[in-house]
Amino acid sequence: MRSRPIGFLLSTLAGAALAFGGATATASANPSSAPETGSASVGAARAADGCYTWSGTLREGSSGEAVRQLQIRVAGYPGTGNQIAIDGAFGPATKAAVTRFQAAYGLAADGIAGPATFSKIYQLQDDDCTPVNFTYAELNRCNSDWSGGKVSAATARANALVTMWKLQAMRHAMGDRPITVNGGFRSVSCNSAVGGAANSRHMYGHAADLGAGSQGFCALAQAARNHGFTEILGPGYPGHNDHTHVAGGSGRFWSAPSCGI
Repeated sequence: MRSRPIGFLLSTLAGAALAFGGATATASANPSSAPETGSASVGAARAADGCYTWSGTLREGSSGEAVRQLQIRVAGYPGTGNQIAIDGAFGPATKAAVTRFQAAYGLAADGIAGPATFSKIYQLQDDDCTPVNFTYAELNRCNSDWSGGKVSAATARANALVTMWKLQAMRHAMGDRPITVNGGFRSVSCNSAVGGAANSRHMYGHAADLGAGSQGFCALAQAARNHGFTEILGPGYPGHNDHTHVAGGSGRFWSAPSCGI
C-alpha cells in the first residue's frame, strides 16, 4: 500500500458559477463549518479537482452524473447491512449515506452535498479517482487490463473503484489505520488457478481479500458489516482462516463464525 498525503492541492477557477441541482456552490476557506447551501455570485471561486469537480449543491431529488459520482464516494456509508445503488438518483438512501459521511468527518450533517462535502472528497481522492489510501494495483494482482472476468474490463474496474471507497470508509472508521489488501479482481483463469469459487465475486471486481494488519481478521470482518459489503467471509468459514474476504454485489452472505458473524 502506498503512502500518500491526505491533503490534496486545491486550485480555484474563476468565472460564472454554474447552476446545478437548484443551487450553486463555492469553495470555502473553512469547509468544516461552512453551510452546504446558498448562491454563488458571478466570479466566485470554487474548488477544482484533477478527478472530478462538482459545480453545484446536490440534495434529495437531484439526479445525473454528478450524483452518481457522489454515490461512489459515499458508498461506504450505507448503514449496517445495506448498500446504496450507484444509479445517479439522489434518494433517501443516498441522503442518509451523505449524512453519515458528513458526520464521520465532522461536517454539518444535513444530507445536502455542497462545498464543504465536496472539499472533503477532494482531499480524499487522487487524480485517477481512487481514494488516497488505495490503488487500482492493489485491487488487481491478476493482470494489467481487468480483462477475462465475468463482466467487461470497464465494469470490473468500475466495481473495484466502489470497493476501494468502501474500504476507505472502513479504514477511517477504524482509526485511519492502514488496511492490507492482498488481492481483488480475478479473471476466470486467475480465479481457477487459486481455487476460487465458480461464482466468486472476485471475477466481477466487487471483492477484496484483506490481511490481518494491525486490526486482526475478526475486527475487519465485523467492521465490514457497516460499510456496504454484502459478502463477508472470515475465520471459521472454510478456507478463510488466513484472510477476511469482503465484497459488494447483489444478495447478502456473511459468515465468520469464529468472529461471531
